[in-house]
Amino acid sequence: MKNLRIITLFLLAVCSLSTVFAQQVVRYDLYLNDTTVTYGGKEKRAIAANGSIPMPTLNFTEGDTAEIHLHNNLKEGSSLHWHGIFLPNKEDGVPFLTQMHIPADSTFVYRFPIIQSGTHWYHSHSGMQEQIGMYGAMILHKRPDDPTFRKGIDDLPSIPVVLSEWTNLDPDNVHRMLHNANDWFAIKKNATQSYAEAIKAGHFKTKLTNEWKRMLAMDVSDVYYDRFLLNGETERSYPEFKAGDKVRLRVINAGASSYFWLTYAGGKITVVANDGNDVEPVEVDRLIVGVSETYDVVVTIPEDGLSYEFMATPEDRTSNVSMYLGSGVKQLVKPLPTLKYFEGMKMMNDMMKMNGDLDDMGMKMTLQKMDMNTVMYPEMEGQAGHEGHGGSHAMGGETKEGNHQQMDHDQHKKSDKPTKSDKKNDEHGQHGQKETEPTKQVMAHSQHGKKTEKPQHGHEGHAQHVQQMDHGQHGNSDIVTLNYAMLRSPTKTTLPADAPIRELRFELTGNMNRYVWSMNNRVLDESDKILIKKGEIVRIIMYNNSMMRHPMHLHGHDFRVLNGQGDYAPMKNVLDIMPMETDTIEFHSNVAGDWFFHCHILYHMMAGMNRVFSTDVQEPNPYIPNPAKAYRMLQKESNMPHFMIQNDFATNGNDGELMLHNARYSLTSEWRLGYHDMHGYEVETHLGRYIGKMQWFMPFVGFDYRYRKMDNHEVEKNIFGQRNSKDERALFSVGFAYTLPMLVRFQAELYHNGNVRLQLMREDIPVSKRLRAGFMVNSDLEYMGDLRYILTKNLGIRTHYDSDMGFGVGLSVNY
Repeated sequence: MKNLRIITLFLLAVCSLSTVFAQQVVRYDLYLNDTTVTYGGKEKRAIAANGSIPMPTLNFTEGDTAEIHLHNNLKEGSSLHWHGIFLPNKEDGVPFLTQMHIPADSTFVYRFPIIQSGTHWYHSHSGMQEQIGMYGAMILHKRPDDPTFRKGIDDLPSIPVVLSEWTNLDPDNVHRMLHNANDWFAIKKNATQSYAEAIKAGHFKTKLTNEWKRMLAMDVSDVYYDRFLLNGETERSYPEFKAGDKVRLRVINAGASSYFWLTYAGGKITVVANDGNDVEPVEVDRLIVGVSETYDVVVTIPEDGLSYEFMATPEDRTSNVSMYLGSGVKQLVKPLPTLKYFEGMKMMNDMMKMNGDLDDMGMKMTLQKMDMNTVMYPEMEGQAGHEGHGGSHAMGGETKEGNHQQMDHDQHKKSDKPTKSDKKNDEHGQHGQKETEPTKQVMAHSQHGKKTEKPQHGHEGHAQHVQQMDHGQHGNSDIVTLNYAMLRSPTKTTLPADAPIRELRFELTGNMNRYVWSMNNRVLDESDKILIKKGEIVRIIMYNNSMMRHPMHLHGHDFRVLNGQGDYAPMKNVLDIMPMETDTIEFHSNVAGDWFFHCHILYHMMAGMNRVFSTDVQEPNPYIPNPAKAYRMLQKESNMPHFMIQNDFATNGNDGELMLHNARYSLTSEWRLGYHDMHGYEVETHLGRYIGKMQWFMPFVGFDYRYRKMDNHEVEKNIFGQRNSKDERALFSVGFAYTLPMLVRFQAELYHNGNVRLQLMREDIPVSKRLRAGFMVNSDLEYMGDLRYILTKNLGIRTHYDSDMGFGVGLSVNY
């Protein structure tokens, strides 16, 4: 009896402690302030929370109540979205949808229960603030008594690894440049794919075919970044780990538009969780982390007590960032070689129909199992489109490497510190060695050996011992790359069997020429909320009919990825959908409210690739006093007008163009002012609307005003025999413009006096990396040809001949 009383008291005490523990309120105060950073070598504005970029890591335990006080000390409104977190809709942090912007110099309190675990993150959903520092890790720990607690995984030492990027440009300017088809980013990344470069690479026909199909150059990542960051730095070391230690890396891709490849010098990478959800451990050699995805991976420090590099490389391979686990001589990952863009262009030509749609050629691609971009990866040479056996060859299958030159590990890395390796190594055999320079020696690393280098002076003058690992990078080796089909939940994830199912289909569409991104050829501004019923299962089938990857993110819910794992399908909240893929997800609509569904590439989202799921029954949101007005503001935010102006100051005159446009409409005004023999000016203004998915057709209305100061009123005739005054005229017009093959713009215009003008024009023909050509000819017997050399993103030198203005040379300015 006494023992029973003791046991009862003990159980009551445990229950009381559990209740207290479960109801613990964990408070964080975050203070937003403007700051300046020099990530890209120049002082630029950024936003820091508590003086930190990334923002502080927020730690909670399942059962806690999160209370985050956001003190907005900025001069603008802000917000925080809790990415992947299950919470009441009003706490989700999306301006104009679940709350209004938090005003400057005010405080807002987010409060919600923690009912899940895993690696998550948080970021601003206000404008472009995410790009300039407003992102941070959010780690939800399991309780020790959680039945899903995995010994040997959940009790390992862990490190949040927040990956991000930095641009010295204002993000709004980045977005505007993308919409205006400015190719400065391609120039900076050595990815212009001009005719001269095509000829040099033996791909002249490839380039012609590409433009015949009305496509721009092959693009992998939209934006050029001045620096990539890992936990706010380009390099981090963790010497406290010793040989034999296992470390859990909680990798978060907080980049605005960059995917990252993950590779490790110490051997295999074991994936144990994705988007905060456990998966059955799977060993791979590398994996790609989509924008906004999280992966928990376990790596082991081998038994030789060295320091092993864990490297993240952006998909365009312009740089890399690294962390080192352990102490001693650094073991380096072999860097990913430069992309073969013309091979990608050739692949794109084969995939693209003349009407702009993708042709899957009968292949049913899903779940990252077949990456058509493999043709661009030198390390996967000859393996394009090969599906993996059991997923092990998902990005190209069996590879024969060792026949390409090893890249300098820090070829593109920008750092104020000396690089850790500034030399090139010759190719080497599996067990042999070669002397590459008098001062160093390289030995092949394999299962039986490792590469070593003699000391190099650097890093503050100390002898630097650097070793390069070549794990999984030799001929006849299998590079195992993760894909979604390999993910399996350790517990059943089936949804309620008796719930009704609503099926929705989305075609992911876009126009790279004008940088418009849409779903079913509609941007958010053209779409109402999608009404769903609380309690039903929403099944979404998505087909990517664009040439860009799209990481689609659902707020407030996890969804099942139907990947062939049956009852154990993995749960995610972000799904990366590659070109030509068709993927299916489903989620249980179990929380009332308005939930954002969007591409998480920031510039795609802001260009219109969004939708809102709205449950049929929901309580009024106290943070949204006027829901209809707020939704219109959200729609407007994803279809903002973009401004462009260019002007040429030449010896024979002045000419230029001004354009204001959004997803559908374009207002342009062109002017020409002549010197010397031609004294006068001409202004043509057109307002048009783009029609069709590819936006090749644009009807317009216009106004043309010309004035010439001439001794005699000169009258010319066009090719139709119609009189065309060269002295003074003011004419209204209607017409259309259509993009022909080779990206030639055909324009037909009917003036109110009955005259017709037909015109052919092409601008920005990429002759070489920085040289652009253009021409114009019309039925008024006017013609023009020009060459422009690009100096900076805003300046160029231009020479041209105009049938009215003659020959001129001068400075070209654009914004």
